[in-house]
Amino acid sequence: MKTLKHNNLTWHYFKEPSADDVLTIQKKYNLHPLIIEEFSTPTLRPKATEFDNCLFLSIHLPLFDTENKTTYPAEIDIVICEGALITSHDSDIFQLTELFNELKNSKKKRELYMSQSPGALLRYIIEMLLESCFPKLDHIAEKLNHIEDEIFAGHEKEMVFEISLAKRDILNFRRTMKPQRSVFESLAQKDFRLIEPGLKPYFQDLIGTNIRIWNNLESAKETIESLEETNNSLLSNKLDMTMKVLTIFSAVMLPMTVYSGILAMSVNNIPLGKDPNAFWVHLSIMIVISIITISIFKFKKWL
Repeated sequence: MKTLKHNNLTWHYFKEPSADDVLTIQKKYNLHPLIIEEFSTPTLRPKATEFDNCLFLSIHLPLFDTENKTTYPAEIDIVICEGALITSHDSDIFQLTELFNELKNSKKKRELYMSQSPGALLRYIIEMLLESCFPKLDHIAEKLNHIEDEIFAGHEKEMVFEISLAKRDILNFRRTMKPQRSVFESLAQKDFRLIEPGLKPYFQDLIGTNIRIWNNLESAKETIESLEETNNSLLSNKLDMTMKVLTIFSAVMLPMTVYSGILAMSVNNIPLGKDPNAFWVHLSIMIVISIITISIFKFKKWL
């Protein structure tokens, strides 16, 4: 557990809190047992719950797994008490850690972020977490541009897997962000005792930021679906062309096969069988037959 104090405000920062840390913070602020349970078990859905002496929030931040190339939700549990803010998370959330270290090392930033109330510090933290989503969205946009370029460069087969990864990334991002809006709306509309009324416009602005993120995700979703459809069309067209070439080749070879089969049926009476140029004569006949077949195909506009 790390603790940062400035004036009358204290920020307790937990990363993978131990049982002793949770017990210490419970005794110090008399936290409800349900909050302690939330610290030790994952919360599937974001929520905001008010207790007698504190306000509990559970939000999720989309993080990117570079190994599996996908986005996953990281849970952050936040408790607002009188004069104190408590944050707890298990995943490595770089943005939150960096903000804590910046406040610890900079008196000016402590005066900027920690001179008001726990609610104001909460607003700064959520704003920072939401703003950190935009570089991830830019990364998704760059990936979509790369996929588009590769599709029209003739690499449709290679892009099938890349499109699947991008779709999974966008889907997981959407599943993380969509439920958050209800929490921000609660902070902006409900009268929580530990959230000053003057902060409501700021939380309303966070709703706008969340909507901008969602609109970008909607655009990315529509783009990847269109790219997938285009890629499938190009793959299907290539497959059709391949099947057409194979069909034409088989059709051209069929009369030649029939001709050679007829000759083979009369081994002792093959026309020109004793002629030294018989092979070249029959080969020429087969070539003529293939030319006639191709000419018929062109006349029928099958080629």
